[in-house]
Amino acid sequence: MRFIQNYLEFFFRKKWIINFLHPRTEPLETPLHARGVPEITGRACTHCYLCQMICPAPGALEVKKTGRPAVWNPHIYPGHCIRCGLCVEICPEVVLESGRIFQKATRSETWMNYSIHIRINPVTCIGCGSCAVACPINRQTDPVLTSKGTVTTDEVILAVENGIAHVFHEEKCTGCSTCEEQCPTRSIQVSRILEMNQGYIYEDELDEPE
Repeated sequence: MRFIQNYLEFFFRKKWIINFLHPRTEPLETPLHARGVPEITGRACTHCYLCQMICPAPGALEVKKTGRPAVWNPHIYPGHCIRCGLCVEICPEVVLESGRIFQKATRSETWMNYSIHIRINPVTCIGCGSCAVACPINRQTDPVLTSKGTVTTDEVILAVENGIAHVFHEEKCTGCSTCEEQCPTRSIQVSRILEMNQGYIYEDELDEPE
């Protein structure tokens, strides 16, 4: 009997009855982690190709010139996009946006370090020099290399030395993978390394309005 009395007292409270007769739900708010298909913000694209290189979905993103006058912009193919948001996070010019990814990255002081590493297999490399001649950065740095196949400066990214290819200035590599594609023995591997970093947030900054 006591159990039934407690049960009735709980459900017939004034507050419970009001909430039952006039139900209200909290307004929906898009969470910071929500991600959709990236959209163009209208900011100028410097065609650094970071977004295209970081994209893990084949055929989802392509940086190209469009419009009149022609301007560089990343073009998203929604059918291939997996909505990971990496292109938004890596873009240094804030050309892309998706949900509130950039707002979250700015508020939490997160950013990505991006680096490229070139590995050459000394066992399978035959020292043909195809990688050095095909590299577009090498062509700009040493024009003689393109015409005669001979390196005249040590400022190139990679070149043949003592019968085998060696990497001299890895920091100049743009990650185009031309050397990897032109190598007849598949002795070169271009790797793209991403490192997420986060700064310190002061407590008073969290209370500031968005």
